[in-house]
Amino acid sequence: MFQQIKQKNPLVHCITNHVVSNFQANGLLAIGASPIMGEAPEEVEELAGLAQAVSLNIGTLHAESLKSMLIAGKKANQLGIPVVLDPVGAGASNFRIHAVREILETVDVSVLRCNAGELAAVAGKEWQSKGVDAGEGLLDVKELAMSTAKQLGLIVAVTGKIDCVTDGDCVDEIPFGSPIMASITGTGCLLSSVVAAGLAVDSENPLETVSAILRYFAIAGELASQSVSLPGDFQLAFMNRLASLTDGEVAEQIYLQERVL
Repeated sequence: MFQQIKQKNPLVHCITNHVVSNFQANGLLAIGASPIMGEAPEEVEELAGLAQAVSLNIGTLHAESLKSMLIAGKKANQLGIPVVLDPVGAGASNFRIHAVREILETVDVSVLRCNAGELAAVAGKEWQSKGVDAGEGLLDVKELAMSTAKQLGLIVAVTGKIDCVTDGDCVDEIPFGSPIMASITGTGCLLSSVVAAGLAVDSENPLETVSAILRYFAIAGELASQSVSLPGDFQLAFMNRLASLTDGEVAEQIYLQERVL
């Protein structure tokens, strides 16, 4: 999958949060995509018109960025290019959850990429979260993801100890990754834009594409974690793994996982 992205070099328009914009842009470059990070309402329609996918992230949301997301999302819909929404910390404030609902009502979103706490907030379910962290709760995340995907008419990709990707009917569970991935900010935000890049080059079967991207991304994190133990070292190792991961390495990790199961 990453090889396809390298070959086609899709332009991904990201309206993202200020905490992770550099990491997100460099991560897209590492996999062979081209990021453009403009968020001014005066230019986002034009920028979305140049792109092959749009990634929306509400991590540092404000009124102007919400306006920009709606404009860019509508333009993407007009062009028939994928839109990925990352509802960062959706349950942390009324402003955030209302913004997410406005985006979902206004824009035809292809993929909702979130953690369990954000999924619960979008679905209106009880969940104990802390800021933008996933938090904890008693919900069946897979069942909630499936029902939310069916209700909203999109793909839901939930990351956690085991990632889950579903369109409401089919579901794929991905048992890769490493706990250290949560020790640096922005891994989920980067993943959302990488999903957008993947859909930009292969949207014929979006469920398969999103699953493949999450699998590649998690395996890159797992392999990177094997050589380092500290967050700063991991960030560098992870970026290098994103840039160097091959289809053969992915196939080997899948084979080893199947043998364990």
